[in-house]
Amino acid sequence: MNLLKYRLLPALLGLSLAAAGMTLPACAQLLPSPDAPPVSHAPDTQNQVVNMKVPKMKVNVDLVNFYFTAFDRRHGLVDDLTREDCKLDENGVPQTIKDWTANANQPLTLGILLDTSGSQEDVLPLEKQSAERFLRDVLRPKDQAFVVTFDVGVRLRQDFTNNVTLLDDALNSAQINTGGGGGSVGIPGLGQGTVPTVGTPKGTVLYDAVAQTTNDKLRMQTGRKALILLTDGQDFGSVTRPGTAIADAIKANTIIYVILIADQGFYGGFGFNYTGAAQMRRLTEETGGRVIDVGNNGRRLDEAFREIARELRTQYFVSYTPKDKKQDGKFRKVTIHCDRPGLKIDSRKGYYAIADAGN
Repeated sequence: MNLLKYRLLPALLGLSLAAAGMTLPACAQLLPSPDAPPVSHAPDTQNQVVNMKVPKMKVNVDLVNFYFTAFDRRHGLVDDLTREDCKLDENGVPQTIKDWTANANQPLTLGILLDTSGSQEDVLPLEKQSAERFLRDVLRPKDQAFVVTFDVGVRLRQDFTNNVTLLDDALNSAQINTGGGGGSVGIPGLGQGTVPTVGTPKGTVLYDAVAQTTNDKLRMQTGRKALILLTDGQDFGSVTRPGTAIADAIKANTIIYVILIADQGFYGGFGFNYTGAAQMRRLTEETGGRVIDVGNNGRRLDEAFREIARELRTQYFVSYTPKDKKQDGKFRKVTIHCDRPGLKIDSRKGYYAIADAGN
């Protein structure tokens, strides 16, 4: 089941239109309003991922592709590495690099994921403005992007497009949703606020959002792929485990960046500890991205987007034919070493040799 599915208008409307010889217009297929109050004590079947049937992607392990970024000791970008500078191991076994491209300029598929839970109320306007400027700066004619918001559920605001105006409109349409209606935050956890307290309510389904977008939107895409999450890093109510979300992103060959933005005092006011940074570090490091903590500072947020734009333009592309030919579905750890003192390489930590459907 596609969990970013659209919901048809009520059956009665469809029947009345059919009787009149009319067809439902495309705009009739809409996702639920973010202000609609969900049930606070029952599972939200629209956003469940437990029973999701993901089409099995046939991976050709004859050729494995990686994108990576190199930094010096001062975290400056390094863009002059050569094939001779670097070596690559798979599960500790040296591999022979087949293709090498510096400053890879392949088309980019980019997802912007906005946290619209109650704790983001004070920073959401900053996120919209900075994300708009970023998209106008980074997108090239062959690139495409989409916009998703997540809070008590996951909503696709704009599907794949290169039209920045449409992406801007999608960003501007994002609203705070706590499940109690609009931005009515109240006490976290009550009425499906940001911290659930009873039953299995939803608050901020961050890991569900990552899993759904990587599986439903990115897994079948080719070329460079990245997700940028603007969030405080707190997850409350996801049915997707963190490890599953990471595995899904790796299988989709998707780099995840997290711009950590929050009014941390929001949590202190209710006696909760703020731990978003620690939760997000693994998500990004395993997939080849990183966390950039901007607090609630608009200037730092703009600079974070500029850093990500520079990194996406300074990626290296490398491919190799693995010596282990088995398609056993197991995870294989890949390490890229480059012979420069103090050099740091950011890349996903490996890949899954997914077997054919008949194996």
